[in-house]
This record gives sequence, structure tokens and C-alpha cells, in this order.
Amino acid sequence: MTAPALSIVIPVYNGAQSIGALVDALQTLDVAGGHEIVLVNDCSPDNSLEVCRDLLARARVPITLVELARNFGEHNAVMAGFHQARGAHVVTMDDDLQNPPGEVLRLLRHAQRTGADVVYARPIDKQHSGWRNLGSRFANRVADFVLDKPKGLYLSSFRCISAFAVHQAIAYEGPFPYVDGLLLQITQRVESLAVEHLARAHGRSNYTLRRLVRLWLSMAVNFSVMPLRLSTFTGIGLSILGVVGAAWAAASALFFEETPPGWASLTVAVMLLSGVQLLILGLLGEYLGRLYLTVNRKPQTVVRAITRGEAAEHGQRRGASSAIRRV
Repeated sequence: MTAPALSIVIPVYNGAQSIGALVDALQTLDVAGGHEIVLVNDCSPDNSLEVCRDLLARARVPITLVELARNFGEHNAVMAGFHQARGAHVVTMDDDLQNPPGEVLRLLRHAQRTGADVVYARPIDKQHSGWRNLGSRFANRVADFVLDKPKGLYLSSFRCISAFAVHQAIAYEGPFPYVDGLLLQITQRVESLAVEHLARAHGRSNYTLRRLVRLWLSMAVNFSVMPLRLSTFTGIGLSILGVVGAAWAAASALFFEETPPGWASLTVAVMLLSGVQLLILGLLGEYLGRLYLTVNRKPQTVVRAITRGEAAEHGQRRGASSAIRRV
């Protein structure tokens, strides 16, 4: 099959109410060189899979449906979609209709015009809840600190990526992918583009506090040794503080002939040092645990089936899905 100019990868989770309208709108895009859509059902608990199969049966552009055997998370699902994408550029977007389909063409044209490997969509006015906006800002601040990210760049799941960067990213086979971390390790040709952001039409965000914490851990631990360096600097700082405290206690005993009462300060010091030690041990354990799971080849994803639907030329329907491959 001839490779299209654009592949649109959409991880689907609890998106039964919105994915149909999104795919219908994406199929009407006028992309020079053609486009395809890759849907990755991340073992959604609702009837998203049935909706996606129906979209496949009435496809007007080539659609690939990837069914995962269990829920692996957004970034793992995107990686599974990357493996099936054939386009010269790949746009990733959520299934919640908060990113207008028309902005896909603007991202693609910006990437083609500038030659950037990655173009991130920067929402003009984010239509998320307050706590979600706070979490996004925190995640971007963490990324500023632990990733080699251009200053001021806003990371989002709505992005356009060159085939070169996609092929480099899928070489990572570990169980804890963080797509933005992989892309920023691959290239410095990174741009951003201001886009419109809409209010969520159905349901609520699938990101809970627990999932956000797991995402931050993947970002900080899998793609940076900065937390370990922070532990080292913390240890050095506390050691210097301990030397200063010991000198002060010795000077008090020698020159003022009195021993500091010390009970409260000693208790605080012991608790502080114990807490820092446990924190550092936990951090080391997180690194070792992830290394252990990677060495033991914990799967990044498990694909149950891949269904491909082809459309006839000039938008005419040729039929339902043409092939099902079991993995």
C-alpha cells in the first residue's frame, strides 16, 4: 500500500460517545497525499470497541484498529499506534473532541513548512478543570527540570511528529514509555503552535491523581538521573548543616560552659534525617524496580488483534475490514 502523507493516532479509552464524531470529522480532512487513522482501543470498559468496529466498516479513509489485551495507559497505547502508522507525519490526539479536527491540518502544515520533527499544540485557552490545569502546569515544570526541554515549550498530547522521530521512538521497548521524553531525547527540532482548545463534550477526564503521579514518575525516573543528583545534593547540604551544628554545640560547651538542652532540636534532626534517608531509599528502589521489570521484559503492550479497513479511491466505500491479524 502507498504510504499516506499523514497518520492520525488516537488512543481510545471511555470514548464511545465522542470517537464517532471525531473520526467522521477527521475523514473529511483534505490532506494532500492522503491520510489514515489509527485507533488504539486501550481495553476501554465501555463499548468503545464496538463503536470503533462500526467506524471501520464504513470507513472513507484507511482506518486501522488496534485492540490491546489490557489497559496499559495512554503513552503505551500511543506507542502501539506508532507501530502501525505509515504516514510521513503522525499526529497524536485524544478522543475527547477537545482538540478541533481542523487544527490537525495546521499542525501538519507547520511541520512541513518548518521542517520540525515535533510540533506541539499550545492551547490558547485550556478548557480543563482547575485541578487538571494545575497538574498540567506541575508536569511541565517537572519536565523543565528533568528533561532537556526548550524553555517555555508546552508539552501536550496533541502533536505532529515526523516519521523519522516516530521510527526512532518505537526502538524503545521498555515497559514505561513517556512519549515526550523519548521525542526530546531524539531531536532538538521542536516547535509549538497556538491552537484552539474546546470544552469536553462528554464525560470527564480519564486522568486521576494516581495516573498523573505514575506519569510524573515515568517522566522523572525513566528519562533522567536528576532525582538521584538531587538526593546527592540534599545529602551534601544536610552534611554541611550537621558540621555547622556540631561546631556550634562544641563552641557552646567550651566557651559558655553549658550544654544545649537539645531534646527538641535532636528529635527534629533525627526525624528530618530519617525522612530524607527513607525518601532516598525509596527513590533508589523505584529505579531498581523499574530496571528489574525492564530486564524481565515486562511488556510495553500486548496486542490482541489488528483490524485494517481500506477505503476506495475518491472516498468511495470498498467494504468492511479487509484483514484481521492476531498477535
